[in-house]
Amino acid sequence: MPEPLQSMPPALYVVATPLGNLADITLRALDVLRAADFVAAEDTRHTRRLLDHHGIAARLLAAHQHNEREAAAAIVAAIGEGKRVALVSDAGTPAVSDPGARIVRAVSEAGLRVIPVPGPSALTAALSASGLGDERVLFCGFLPARAGTRGEAIEALKALDAALVFYEAPHRVAETVADLAARLDPRREMVIARELTKLFESIARMPLADAPAWLAADPNRERGEFVLLVSAPAPRQGLPAEADRVLAALLAELPLKQAVKLAAQITGEPRNALYERALSVKGE
Repeated sequence: MPEPLQSMPPALYVVATPLGNLADITLRALDVLRAADFVAAEDTRHTRRLLDHHGIAARLLAAHQHNEREAAAAIVAAIGEGKRVALVSDAGTPAVSDPGARIVRAVSEAGLRVIPVPGPSALTAALSASGLGDERVLFCGFLPARAGTRGEAIEALKALDAALVFYEAPHRVAETVADLAARLDPRREMVIARELTKLFESIARMPLADAPAWLAADPNRERGEFVLLVSAPAPRQGLPAEADRVLAALLAELPLKQAVKLAAQITGEPRNALYERALSVKGE
């Protein structure tokens, strides 16, 4: 049943819209878009096609990265006057590697309601179909465009015990995949998800070391919008000798938990691995 108009209070409704397949929009999103006094859109022409497809006549307001501050002020004023404003991006969930976060913050700081209307997300769509079973996942968004800065960002991520998820554009995907393969353990797995929910959707999993060659083998594989996923590092067997030495020295002077905490700060090794080793040392 459609949500009654009177039950929808003045607020900013953060509405997820389809990645590509227009049928992926939720029933609730359609109700909100129909009831909204304004639809704040990243690209009003793109959003107008979506609204026309579903027979929705709505007043559109441009809200993109170049006018976000001004749009936020207008949206805050409209909600303050009792209006309902729906915020959408070109595809997926607004404010997730897309414009919208500044608007959400402005509305919240003005003491007005922000109501999420969940739905499509490239992040969760790619992860659900990746086949990766890692317990921890870190969403990294877009890596820096400049090669040097991008390399530094990857280096900062390499030791994290989590699968990594990136968004990437077609003109940079080959460079990014090559950098990931060069700087991370090549035994990790990569999933390249392209054009999700669209006509030429593809999802391919492979060893990270093979990913640059796989991408280069067919020019079509570099077209479209990408989600890149890299599995978490394989568990390390034991601790480096230096970390073991530091931990042993600290255990000789401090309680176990404090020794483990300081050893983690000094060596950068995972606290759980240090804790297991400390228990072993105490047992010995």
